[in-house]
Parts: sequence; structure tokens; C-alpha cells
Amino acid sequence: MSGSFEDFAQFDISVEEKDKLVGEVIRYVLFKTEQSSGCPIKREDLTQLITGKNYRQRNLPAFIINEARKKLEEIFGYEMKELQRARSSTTNRYSQQATADAKSYILIGKLPPKAYKECVEDKSKSHVTGFTFVVMSIIYLAGGNITQEDLWRHLRRLGLMETDESHPVLGNLKQTLEALVQQRYVHKEKVNGPEGNVIHYELAERALDEDINNRMKEYISKIVQKDINTVDVD
Repeated sequence: MSGSFEDFAQFDISVEEKDKLVGEVIRYVLFKTEQSSGCPIKREDLTQLITGKNYRQRNLPAFIINEARKKLEEIFGYEMKELQRARSSTTNRYSQQATADAKSYILIGKLPPKAYKECVEDKSKSHVTGFTFVVMSIIYLAGGNITQEDLWRHLRRLGLMETDESHPVLGNLKQTLEALVQQRYVHKEKVNGPEGNVIHYELAERALDEDINNRMKEYISKIVQKDINTVDVD
């Protein structure tokens, strides 16, 4: 804690001003996370929020953001996690996410499972969670990389058609899949090959997060075990 006060001493602002900036960052992060359905928040946007108040100290944004991260976890039970962009596994490609900010953050709930389920979990969005895990599992079982054509071939077997713009629970299926790209569960790229441009999907930072990755593997194991038990019964 003393280190925090020592860091704060270098800035020519009052405690009240510091607390106000921290509060504004927290409000912005919570609002944007809800508004954008969990899409990453650019560090650049948070920096501009702070420096736009006429504060020009070089290290102030990093200090305020760090303080906001601490309070989000202590008060709201959220980890404000920095995403590390994974290197693509294939070459000679044009990245559709090349313009993404180098540093960005997502909120991850750190509450105990029971408390999260009772107080935070939105059951009205469970269908989107299910779709997300299905898409990630297909990509995982394909070795971590799959063409757009093969991905939709597997989804069609589940009754999910790429031409469906009004699915009863998922709405426009192409847009729902694209949302997973924006939220960084999957990475979408265009490969320049002998047969022209082919779109590929890979697991992105969120899907590669240890907690989510383990839950996905557990989900796959349950499905496989269920199939094995069904075969044994037959």
C-alpha cells in the first residue's frame, strides 16, 4: 500500500482529483463492457479519458488505470485483465484485426461460482454462451484452425445456417459469429492461397485464457463421455 502512496506523490494532483479520475475510469469500463457486449476496451481510450481532463503527466494514465483495476477487483469482484494478442499460426495472410489496439482490457468475474450464479449471471444470454462454447470447441477439435467453409459445415449439422438472419434465439447467425471475433474469442483472417482468398478462424486470446480453455475442454470431455456411454448402452 505504501508503494501506491509513493507513486501518487510524483503527481501534482490532489487525492480528490485522483479518486475522481479513478471513478471515471471504473464507470467507463463498466458502461462500455455492458454496451459492447464484452468487447475489449482499448487502453488508448482510457488514456484519452484521463489526459482529456488537462492532466499531462506522462505516467499518470498508467497509475490511474492500475488504481481502477485494484478497485474493480476489491469492490466489484472483477479482474480487469489485459489481453495479450496471440501470434497467428499461419503465414502469408491479411489480418482483418491488424488495426486492433496493442493493449486492451476485458472484465472477468472473480466471484465464487455460487455468488456469480445468484447475483451476476444473466440467464437470458445463456444461448450466446452455448453458441460461443460450440464454436470454440469446433475450432479446438479441428486443431486450432479451421476454414470458414468447414466451420459452417459443422454448424449446419447442428441446424445453424449461415443464411439464417432471424434465428429464434441467436438472431442473425453471421453477425453472432462476428461478435465472437470482436469479443476476441476467435480470430478471423483471410489466407491468400492458390485457390484464392480463404477465411480461417482460430482461437483468440479469450478462448486461450486458462480458465476458459479448461472449461471448454471439460465441456468437450462431457460430450465425448456421453457419446461413449450411449454407444455402450446400444
